[in-house]
Amino acid sequence: MNEPAQAVVDKLKQSAADAIAAELQNGMIVGLGSGSTAKLAVDAIGRRVHEGLKIIGIPTSERTAEQARELGIELSTLGDHSQIDVTIDGADEVELGTLNLIKGGGGNHLREKIVAAASSRLCIAVDESKLVSHLGDRAEVPVEVAQFGWQATARRLTKLHGEPTLRLQADGKPFVTDGGNYILDCAFGRIGSADVLQRELDSVVGVIEHGLFIGMASLIVIGSSEGVKRLDRESA
Repeated sequence: MNEPAQAVVDKLKQSAADAIAAELQNGMIVGLGSGSTAKLAVDAIGRRVHEGLKIIGIPTSERTAEQARELGIELSTLGDHSQIDVTIDGADEVELGTLNLIKGGGGNHLREKIVAAASSRLCIAVDESKLVSHLGDRAEVPVEVAQFGWQATARRLTKLHGEPTLRLQADGKPFVTDGGNYILDCAFGRIGSADVLQRELDSVVGVIEHGLFIGMASLIVIGSSEGVKRLDRESA
């Protein structure tokens, strides 16, 4: 009997997470991502720490910080460590060829981008379903916006053909990020130029940050049905 599809995806995520965690070395300052695959990677890092690996983690969300503490991973902040050796995270989409990303399905893309920008390398663990030929083929672009006047911000995003939808919690109340902001999930469809869209989003008053990570990923580790694969920026 074939395994359920989700069980297969979970195994592929786990293989990518384990492979990327295996690359860490003693003494590294490591950005710890957020989301389902990043959670698996942090678990894998925790196992290595238990076996003797010595790193300092910089978490990208309160949830990741709590997870890391429970695993015995030493934590610090960007205030004490302004330069990060490597950040390990996941992604909602990876564009083949460019390694551009859409991130933020978990709602932590502001902190994720701050940590990624302070990192020498951004390494992304994904299962093969996250690979796309063009950004926007499957994932919406999360846009973090100020709560004040968010409706006006949404109207501006509509003019960019983003079809924004306010992200809600299970109880129907607006989802609030760790930074105290709302998220508008914008369905742009296939994105012709991620660079252009990035500039347009950056120019919208009320937008705090968005989930387009352009030119930031150094390495993609992919859990696939054929084993773990790697895509390096140098060879992309």
